[in-house]
Amino acid sequence: MADEGEQIHVESHSNAGKWILMLAAILVVAAAGYGYYTTHLAIERLTSDLAGSQAQVKELQNRMQTSEAEEETLAQQAGMTKKELARRTSELLAAQRAAESRLEKEQKESITAVTGDIAGVKTDVGGVKTDLGTTKADLEATKAKLQSTMGDLGVQSGLIANTRSDLEVLKHKGDRNYYEFTLLRGAKPQPVSTVSLQLKKADAKKGKFTLNVTADDKTIEKKDRNVAEPIQFYYGREHMLFELVIWSVDKNKATGYLSTPKGAPVPVTATPTPGN
Repeated sequence: MADEGEQIHVESHSNAGKWILMLAAILVVAAAGYGYYTTHLAIERLTSDLAGSQAQVKELQNRMQTSEAEEETLAQQAGMTKKELARRTSELLAAQRAAESRLEKEQKESITAVTGDIAGVKTDVGGVKTDLGTTKADLEATKAKLQSTMGDLGVQSGLIANTRSDLEVLKHKGDRNYYEFTLLRGAKPQPVSTVSLQLKKADAKKGKFTLNVTADDKTIEKKDRNVAEPIQFYYGREHMLFELVIWSVDKNKATGYLSTPKGAPVPVTATPTPGN
């Protein structure tokens, strides 16, 4: 009986060993199959990559051949070798770069010149403004120099002009009418506005003069008057105040102006010089 038990035990161990060997064989076969499969996939991928690389190399070779052929054709058309063509191309590129650099420099110089012109225009405008300011200042200074004094009749005079430029300032004030005149010594009475003036004496050294004023059919002598002295007389029924000023006396002549109110009569043959 002991022998039979030992035999059963030995057979059980033998069967277990067989199953283990079969399982191991299956695992080996499966591993080998998976290895073959993965190896096959890797080979296919490498083969595909190699084919793509070969195609790219071939395309690159074709392009190089085409480029070389085009260069050959272009060189033949230009009547030069490839080396000469390459050198000529390099020269042309260098010339183009030089032209671009020169053009850029000229553009910068033109912009600088235009900027300078604009600055010059601004300076000119500033100069004009300065001139206008100076002119205005001169005009104000001229007005300030005009005097206001008493006339020979004791009536407060308006502003007195001592020069022709002063008279222009008074004309622009527009307060009165102005008639400029020059009287010659010894000449007949000279019509000025609606009166007549006659120079009797003139002393340039002392700045004195004597003249006759004829107004309303009456003659009044203004004797030994001074340059820039307001000489006053009344005119008409309205008793309008007329005023004359002599600003320059020479040996044989005197120059000045007559001023009349805005509403004073105006002779047909004479045109007043009113203010604006």
